[in-house]
Amino acid sequence: MGARLNPINQRRWAQFQANRRGWWSLWVFLVLFTLSLCAEFIANDRPLLVHYDGDWYVPVLVSYPETTFGGDFPTEADYRDPFVAELIQAKGWMIWPLIPYHYDTINYASEAAAPAPPSAANWLGTDDQGRDVVARLIYGFRISVLFGLALTIASSLIGVAVGAVQGYFGGRVDLLGQRFIEIWGGLPVLYLLIIMAGFVQPGFWWLLGIMLLFSWTQLVGVVRAEFLRVRNFDYVRAAKALGVSDGVIMVRHALPNAMVATVTFMPFILTGSITTLTSLDFLGFGLPPGSPSLGELLAQGKANLQAPWLGLTAFFSLAIMLSLLVFIGEAARDAFDPRKTLGGRGG
Repeated sequence: MGARLNPINQRRWAQFQANRRGWWSLWVFLVLFTLSLCAEFIANDRPLLVHYDGDWYVPVLVSYPETTFGGDFPTEADYRDPFVAELIQAKGWMIWPLIPYHYDTINYASEAAAPAPPSAANWLGTDDQGRDVVARLIYGFRISVLFGLALTIASSLIGVAVGAVQGYFGGRVDLLGQRFIEIWGGLPVLYLLIIMAGFVQPGFWWLLGIMLLFSWTQLVGVVRAEFLRVRNFDYVRAAKALGVSDGVIMVRHALPNAMVATVTFMPFILTGSITTLTSLDFLGFGLPPGSPSLGELLAQGKANLQAPWLGLTAFFSLAIMLSLLVFIGEAARDAFDPRKTLGGRGG
C-alpha cells in the first residue's frame, strides 16, 4: 500500500497503525460488520442446504413450496415443522445455520416462559415474545451500522458542499448561510420526529431522510473555516489570476485540505448516528415494530427487569460497538494531526 500513497499519506497511514488500540479496533469492527452482512447464513430458520430425492435445494436463498418435499400445501415450507422435517429426512438431509432462528422466529419449543433465560437452544435467551436474542442482536447490529454509515456519508456530502460554498465565496453568501444554519440547527429534532411519527409509519428510509434533514450541519463549520483559510493562499490567488474556474479551484486545491477535518470527524458522526437510531427505537419512534433493533432490545430490558440478560446484552453490545468506533476515530485524529510524528506521538 505504501508504494501507491504519497509521502504525506504514507506518514498518516503509519501513524494510524502506530495507534494500536485504534488499529485493532478497526479490524475487530470490520470482522463484526462483515459477519453481520452474512446474517442470513449465520442465523436463519431456513436450512442452508437441502438434499432431497437426489436434488439439491438452497432454502436460505430461494423459497420452495411444501409440495416440493412431498407435503400437501403449496405455501412456503416451514422447515421447523416436524412433519416437513420428517419428509425431508426420509429421502435426504438438511444443513442448518449455526443459529437456527431468524430475528422474527418464535421458539415455541422453549421449555421456559418468555422471556426465557439463556440455554443451549438460545444462547442469550429469548425476549418477551419468545424470539432468539442472538439472532436479533446480529440483525440489529447490521441495521444500526448500515443506517449510521448511510446517514454519515449522505450528511457529510451535503455538509462539505455547503461549507465549501460558504467558505470559498464568503461575504453575503456566508452571512446568509450562517443565519440559516443557526435557525435550522435550533429546531427540536426529537420533537419533530415524534410529531411526524404520528402521521407516518416510521421506516428505515423514512428515518434516514428525516435525520438527514438535520444532521448535515455537523461538518459545515469545520469545512467552512478551512475554505475561509485556504481561499487566501497564494496558490489559490495564482489559480484565479490564471483564469481557473471557481469549481476547479474548490475541488482540486481547497477540498483536499478540508477532507482532513472531514475524515477525522466521520467516525464520531457515525457514532452519533447509531446512538440517535438506538434512542428513537428505545422511545418507540424508530423502526417499525418487530424490526431487529438494539434500542428495542434496551426497551425490553427496561420493561423486563426480571430478565437481566436482555438489558445486559443490549448494553454490552452498544458499549463495545461505540467504543470501537471512538477508538477508530481517535486513531484517525492522530493520523491527520500534523503535530504528531512517529517518534513522538504524545500520550
